Amino acid sequence: MSTMPIGPNSRVTLHFALNFQDGGVIDSNFDGEAAVLVFGDGSLPYEFEQKLVGMTAGENGTFTLPPEQAFGQANPNNVQLFSRSDFAAELELVEGLVISFADARQSELPGVVKSVQDDQVTVDFNHPLAGATILFKVSILAVDTADAVNIVDTEHE
Repeated sequence: MSTMPIGPNSRVTLHFALNFQDGGVIDSNFDGEAAVLVFGDGSLPYEFEQKLVGMTAGENGTFTLPPEQAFGQANPNNVQLFSRSDFAAELELVEGLVISFADARQSELPGVVKSVQDDQVTVDFNHPLAGATILFKVSILAVDTADAVNIVDTEHE
């Protein structure tokens, strides 16, 4: 087993879980295929990735990330009120519906319908996990150099 620590220029194979503080599961691959990522490739948010620095294959860890280190605090300015007439008449607006909007630069911006009351629709543009403290659990399976290439032994085939 390699003792190479996780850091720049490393490829990491791991199992991970993201949980709410109450134990509710947000995402996990512990019951499935391991994830493979290159340190710094953007697969994990920066603060999550920093928790892995120095870990080696065979190590496990559980880290608590407050909202400021996870998905940020919810910003009340990101909750907007719309008129029902701003939406297509055939669109069934229900609480929890995710709708794709375009921002000022025409980039996709998802919003979650929080409430529909009479002709008023409240849409939240905060990240769905904003304001949440996240428990980040990892099991490091392998650490290699990011430019490592699997060499096949063709001599013995």
